[in-house]
Amino acid sequence: MTHPVSFKSAVRQQDNVIAPLEKRVLAALAARMPSWVNPDHLTSLGFAGMALAGLSYYLARWNSYMLLFAIGFLAVNWFGDSLDGTIARYRDCQRPRYGFYVDHIVDAFGMLFLIGGFGLSGYLSPAVAMALLIAYYLLSIEIYLATYTVGVFKLSFGILGPTELRLLVAAGNVALMLKPHVRIAGRFYLLGDVGAVVAIVVLVFLTLHSACSNTLRLYAEERLSYIRDGDTFRRL
Repeated sequence: MTHPVSFKSAVRQQDNVIAPLEKRVLAALAARMPSWVNPDHLTSLGFAGMALAGLSYYLARWNSYMLLFAIGFLAVNWFGDSLDGTIARYRDCQRPRYGFYVDHIVDAFGMLFLIGGFGLSGYLSPAVAMALLIAYYLLSIEIYLATYTVGVFKLSFGILGPTELRLLVAAGNVALMLKPHVRIAGRFYLLGDVGAVVAIVVLVFLTLHSACSNTLRLYAEERLSYIRDGDTFRRL
């Protein structure tokens, strides 16, 4: 027989600009969701949306209109990924450890498919796509470590959260359809590469800033003090 493990959920920190409106919309959707739809169904739907968006990017190599399909599948991802936790809380059927683990391991694989497809689309260089994926994973690792050690689960940084990022990606897809190349200092570059490099710089900065802040906080909270006792040191 498996005994339940004591677990304390981290405090969710979400300050992005769309969050208040988004929470009201998700609450309304949760209240109207059919009883046979459960959080696992929505998590699976969110993953399917991400994987199909990646496939759409790959197919955009031959048909640029597939970039619009990618936007539609990102909307499907938002629906499933944002609503699974909301409906669990609305129905009071939360499984904190299971939900946190499954949701974020699915996100990790989803981003692999999404950015991988983008890197094979011809709109983004494979090397830049790999760097973007690494930067995303670094920030994810920092967020999950902070969730465990600090007890705060950051869902946004400043005014930007997952939903705002999806909207930026959607706008970027439209821009890619209209003008896939951009001229900088007399040279032409893929617009996707330029946008991705900016995203990489932002992600790395956020990772370093958050890592330094959390390190200093944890060091201050667990400061060690010793006194000399003969030839040895003893902790106070």
